[in-house]
Amino acid sequence: MKNTAVEGLSFVVVCLIMLSGCREEPLSGPTAISTPHSFQSEEEAFEHYLKAAEGGHAKAQYIIAYRYYTGDGVEQDYKQALKWFRKAAEQGVAAAQYNLGAMYANGEGVEQDQKQALEWFRKAAEQGDAEAQINLAYMYDGGVGTEQDRLQAVKWFRKAAEQGNAEAQTNLGTMYASGEGVKQDNQQALEWFHKAVEQGNADAQFSLGLMYFNGNGVKQDPEQAVKWFRKAAEQGDADSQYNLGVMYEDGEGIEQSHKQALEWFRKAARQGHEIAIQTLNDFGESL
Repeated sequence: MKNTAVEGLSFVVVCLIMLSGCREEPLSGPTAISTPHSFQSEEEAFEHYLKAAEGGHAKAQYIIAYRYYTGDGVEQDYKQALKWFRKAAEQGVAAAQYNLGAMYANGEGVEQDQKQALEWFRKAAEQGDAEAQINLAYMYDGGVGTEQDRLQAVKWFRKAAEQGNAEAQTNLGTMYASGEGVKQDNQQALEWFHKAVEQGNADAQFSLGLMYFNGNGVKQDPEQAVKWFRKAAEQGDADSQYNLGVMYEDGEGIEQSHKQALEWFRKAARQGHEIAIQTLNDFGESL
């Protein structure tokens, strides 16, 4: 989710579902069982976990599911992964609920079903799983598997943000900046962006750059805008690379340099940034 860019060179505000594949969860606590390091081979470990899973051990069911999902020690089989994630999820394993949601969202081993994805993400989110909370927020924000509900999006981004998740902090800041699902508040936006940039989040760095460029909630400061665009640009953020190019070309917040501007336009263009590509064409320059 991003705000708009430097004046006269707009970026579309987008909020996309960013559903990753299944994730691994380390075993811990009283339900942990012996790890593969206790076995002579991966095959022996798999058989051990399978026996435990068939006996109803939830964490073992999760391990078997993840191995089928990744093909670790067994032939990859999404349908078997789905089966065992479901068994663990029905026993309340939050990571299994998340992964089951991801498989429904991505149509892996099952027909794609965003409503089912939403419900399994919700179950994991209600147990405090930050990644599930983020995906649930994205789905409410985009109206995927449910009616669009920005209030719910803010709610779930906030829950993940309060757990220290930088992606959620950035999105919550963006919603405060735009006034979507919450009363517009630049100070709150800045607060959440700063939390995220402390963790090196490039999208938050980009957003802070915009806040300083436009003077939203802070005194307008092109030098600070350059600072934050540069940080994000150096992480490979194409929008920031383009904006930094604009700042160099216009000499705002930094000494004017057409050469540096072209360098940053090229970095953005090589990532497929359409406006950067067009800008280079307008200058008669190649990638």
